[in-house]
Amino acid sequence: MHDIAIQLKEVHKYYGKVHALRGLNLEVKQGEIFGFLGPNGAGKTTTIRCMLDLIRPNQGTIQVFGINPQENPQAVKDQVGYLPGDLQLDGDFTPRRLMRFIRQLRHNNRSLEEMNTYAKRLDLPMDQKIKTLSQGNKQKVGLLLAFLSKVPLLMLDEPTLGLDPLMQQEVLNMVREQARNGATVFFSSHILSEVQKIADRVGIIRKGSLVEIAQTQDLISKAITRANVLFSEAVPENSFNDLPNVKLLRVNNDSQLYNFEISGELDLFIKTVAKFQVRDMAIHRPSLEEVFLKYYKEENEEA
Repeated sequence: MHDIAIQLKEVHKYYGKVHALRGLNLEVKQGEIFGFLGPNGAGKTTTIRCMLDLIRPNQGTIQVFGINPQENPQAVKDQVGYLPGDLQLDGDFTPRRLMRFIRQLRHNNRSLEEMNTYAKRLDLPMDQKIKTLSQGNKQKVGLLLAFLSKVPLLMLDEPTLGLDPLMQQEVLNMVREQARNGATVFFSSHILSEVQKIADRVGIIRKGSLVEIAQTQDLISKAITRANVLFSEAVPENSFNDLPNVKLLRVNNDSQLYNFEISGELDLFIKTVAKFQVRDMAIHRPSLEEVFLKYYKEENEEA
């Protein structure tokens, strides 16, 4: 258990008649970057709040570094740098003044020099009142506070919300650095491309239930790959009949263009194609976004 940072077992949460979490089971390993995917209302924020004892589940158990947050919430919070999704800040503070105030409440803080470096990387105006800042700059204040202490766990709820693409990349770089230094990162997002770039593993939540959890690349490899192959001459269509997980969709007899769908590994398909003279070939590997949308398409079809 010592290598598990977060563990949830059969966690249920109700908001009145709304069943927000439906028997959630989840383990996050120490030192990994875990991406928690789902649209608004899927249960991402509720899960994080339960982990921090900001709200309490109706059923099930939660442990963060072996500590039950309901029994010892302060011990859990002392180990977490948290960015909430609904960030609320005192508008009369400046970022610098707020940072210094929060430093008095936390332990194991980074030096002011380190924090000033982070502020520069975020291009955050430190001496302007928060109420005058743009939404993106307010988000940067929240990020700065999440990085304030040297903690073993970062919980970031939609960390790049409201940031421009260049700043999104800088934030992802900062997250990677924390993981390289041994921190565990649990972050929720609906921006799938950023999850694909940095997450070691991904969990997909749908209507309060975890529908898939896997290594990011493994999850992508399970999805359908599309291949367009242009042969120099006609190829018998039955040449691909015996290939497992390969489906011939369409043949353009005029140009000898063949369209395929492949599930899983490409090795056997490539070896079969190589038996014939190929003029051109294009392979489209699925993105995490396509995998994600596949699960929600299935949900809509079920409905």
